[in-house]
Amino acid sequence: MNFASSFQLLRTCAAASSSRVAARPGLRVLSGRVSQPRRYYSDDKAAPKDESKTEESSEKKDANECETKLKAKEAEATDLKSRLQYLQADFLNLQRNAAREKEQAKDFSITRFASDLLETVDVLAIALKSVPHAALSPEPEAQSSLEKTHAAYLKDLYTGVELTHRVLLQTLGKYHVKAFDPLGEQFDPNRHEALYQAPIPGKEPGSVIDTQKTGYMIKDRVLRAAQVGVAQDTSS
Repeated sequence: MNFASSFQLLRTCAAASSSRVAARPGLRVLSGRVSQPRRYYSDDKAAPKDESKTEESSEKKDANECETKLKAKEAEATDLKSRLQYLQADFLNLQRNAAREKEQAKDFSITRFASDLLETVDVLAIALKSVPHAALSPEPEAQSSLEKTHAAYLKDLYTGVELTHRVLLQTLGKYHVKAFDPLGEQFDPNRHEALYQAPIPGKEPGSVIDTQKTGYMIKDRVLRAAQVGVAQDTSS
């Protein structure tokens, strides 16, 4: 190595050492800055306190809503209880009225029938009035004052009774009550009541030969069975 090369190497080392020394303060400052980071402050310092207050206000709000709903439900329950009491009272009144109406219907159920039957009673009363009391008296003096003969009065009485019977059947027919005479029919234990049996030549055994009392039907139901006599089997 010559002298010029050695001098040049010395200058290069000196320059490098001087640059290192110059760079060290900056590194210190930079390292200080890195080791101590800046603190940034904002306006949100009271954020935790605000969150707690928000939670408390939310809880109070929920409590108020629950209390309001509870009061509303209590008012609704009171209203429903009041309505139930009114309905119960109305139902009891309805039961009493229904029982009273049922009793009245039972007592006056034949009002219409009785009203229609009065016409028959009037006709029968007219038939009885057609025969004066003098015609019923055995004394000759009373009979001498009669305007008609006994046969004429008897005919008037029969006519009145026949008319009464006809009107009575018409009245019963209004209420679907009809008479039936089973003479000549086969005996039916559901509709007939046998009073006696008799061997009658020429009559079919088991047939009705006599009607003591007429039977009556109310619609399709037997109101009273006809009381009859039945032909007996004479083959035995």
